[in-house]
Amino acid sequence: MPLPRPDGLYNPAHEHDACGVGFVANIQGKRSHRIIEQGLTILLNLEHRGACGCDPETGDGAGILLQIPHRMLQTAMDGRLPEEGMYGVGMVFLPRDRVERAICEAIIEAVVEEEGQLFLGWRTVPTDNTQIGTKSREVEPVIRQFFVGAHALAHKRPDSAFPPAADFVNEEGDAFERKLYVIRKRIERKVAGKQLREAGYFYIPSLSSRTIVYKGLLLANQIGRYYLDLQSEEMETALALVHQRFSTNTFPTWDLAHPYRMIAHNGEINTLRGNRNWMRARQARLTSSVFGDDVRKLIPLVNEEGSDSATLDNALELLVRGGRSLPHAIMMLIPEAWGSDEHMDPDRRAFYEYHACMMEPWDGPAAVAFSDGRLIGAVLDRNGLRPARYLVTKDNLAVMASETGVLDIPEENIAHKWRLQPGRIFLVDTVAGRIVSDEELKQRICRRAPYRQWLSENKIELRDLPDPPHVYLPNRDTMLDRQQAFGYTLEDMKYIIGPMAVVGEQPLGSMGNDTPLAVLSDRPQLLYSYFKQLFAQVTNPPIDPIREELVMSLAHYIGANGSLLEETPENCRQLRLESAILTNVELEKLRALDTPDFRARTLSILFDPTTDGPGMETALHKLCRQASKALAENISVIILSDRGVDRYNAPIPALLALSAVHNHLIREGTRTNVALVLETGEPREVMHFALLVGYGASAINPYLALETVTYMARDGELTGKDGSPLSVEKATYNYIKAINKGLLKTMAKMGISTLQSYRGA
Repeated sequence: MPLPRPDGLYNPAHEHDACGVGFVANIQGKRSHRIIEQGLTILLNLEHRGACGCDPETGDGAGILLQIPHRMLQTAMDGRLPEEGMYGVGMVFLPRDRVERAICEAIIEAVVEEEGQLFLGWRTVPTDNTQIGTKSREVEPVIRQFFVGAHALAHKRPDSAFPPAADFVNEEGDAFERKLYVIRKRIERKVAGKQLREAGYFYIPSLSSRTIVYKGLLLANQIGRYYLDLQSEEMETALALVHQRFSTNTFPTWDLAHPYRMIAHNGEINTLRGNRNWMRARQARLTSSVFGDDVRKLIPLVNEEGSDSATLDNALELLVRGGRSLPHAIMMLIPEAWGSDEHMDPDRRAFYEYHACMMEPWDGPAAVAFSDGRLIGAVLDRNGLRPARYLVTKDNLAVMASETGVLDIPEENIAHKWRLQPGRIFLVDTVAGRIVSDEELKQRICRRAPYRQWLSENKIELRDLPDPPHVYLPNRDTMLDRQQAFGYTLEDMKYIIGPMAVVGEQPLGSMGNDTPLAVLSDRPQLLYSYFKQLFAQVTNPPIDPIREELVMSLAHYIGANGSLLEETPENCRQLRLESAILTNVELEKLRALDTPDFRARTLSILFDPTTDGPGMETALHKLCRQASKALAENISVIILSDRGVDRYNAPIPALLALSAVHNHLIREGTRTNVALVLETGEPREVMHFALLVGYGASAINPYLALETVTYMARDGELTGKDGSPLSVEKATYNYIKAINKGLLKTMAKMGISTLQSYRGA
């Protein structure tokens, strides 16, 4: 069922979840129907974490992820399946309309054959919809399974003898999983291209040779009664990942129920918009040695119509199918707080810093359980803002859930129990038959490549760049004219810039704001005034940027990004910035860059206001063309500058110029090739800088604000607590410090911990 279109205060882009999640696994990998029963029991005991609508029998969604139940499926298919691991099972939601359903089924069969695999047949999943609510039944899809034989079988007829699964080694199994991923992506794109009337019913919950997902718009107590397969004693698994959805302020649908293909998630991804934008921007540069030419079939990389959890699952699946291990990919997407941890192992720090050059964190409160059918585990966000408890029994059972007590286990049978800590991973390896500790896991992953060496040879620090040959000096003669051109007022200097330069803090005002909305005001307004700050909502607490300073970071990296799916030393050939605010000297260091890897170019964002016609619009189009030309000439840093304002040269609003270039380059698929830096006289208060970073600026040089601070200090207008005048250096330091603290506070209100995640979000 499709999400409603944006209407009034509702927008499907704001879909978030707040739910109950858990798993149970036999550590030794021994399969049994008992694990399914225990998984459903966990689900029942998390029912209070879910929700229902006005129809009390229609839930927000529930589901369970299992290993492929080979014995049960072999019986259901009359023995026509090959050995386990030699085939994949696709669980698919189909349109209710017979004609449209037939179109979808034909596409599935055709794509499987086109990709060189063997289509083995269909199975209608037995369900009992008398067990579910009226609203859920009204939008219930037709649920079927399809079976795909591995490429090793493709030359054989379905009724031929199959080769033994023992010949299908792990590497080939991973390649088969990769091919099934490509098949699913192609099917989804082809069905979407048909523009079916009931296209919203079509969805593939899982297509894998290792896992299968049963889920729907159900309550926790309905899933075991609705899916009759789950009642079969022949259905066996060594692990079960379950989820009960509470779609706070969102729209519940069959496809948005969890688990997804690899994860079940309790929390919110507050950086979702930016994460999606950057994933879209990475598509053009995507290359992969394991996918080869198939990599172009993966586009779009994420489904932007899904929820935040669905998009996170898309990104995780891409990284895993692209060759990384499941824990490695999890550490990339949800890294622990590493920037301020002085006691962290150097190899681990190097791992996180290397991957920070490739991808921004998917930030927000999150307890994420994950599985690929062999490994099963959970990770907590860097702030630990979602509950997660786990225990291990003496008879080799591992249980994790949003709260304790989800299974009735005698205390004397518990070998160990604890809570999942911020940034930590709890992992069960059912193939090796053991629990892998967070320390061992991360040590193994962080030493698989020489990340420390790669960083030392490639990373550039701003402070290490040579002094620039030229720096713009303050000019008192033209300062007033420029301040007027950028809309400065005496109030700005007295109540905003001055206090920031004196105390290094964002100035505070009384509660209540009677300023008219910018759109209703008859006075000229800066573009920034048309925006309002977002705050963390749903069930997400804002972060205290002072008390939780250790998890907050303004550090980020600029430069061209490599392919997300390739791990090479060149990926960290980037320039590290400790803040988004640059002094004039620091900007000139950037401008002077001229190496094969780093070349900077300045583009003017001025236009002639005296010409007739749409002068600003024409200038914006010209600016976008100049940016494209710069990238074609291997420029990796574009400086958008409004220096040179006079009666014949007016500035394009910095936010407008920046967002135009940012989105233009995303559309062209070249955004990740370049950093956008602003040299502008317009911004002076925290809100201005927050908006510029939020719309994609890597760094900002507020030259006129800094010049204003300089002359206020020289004129004795800025005095310390003891009444003595502040030096220019101290006043400038305080002003930049105030902006940085204000940025941290702004991010914290949105539940975002790192500037890297906030940028472009």
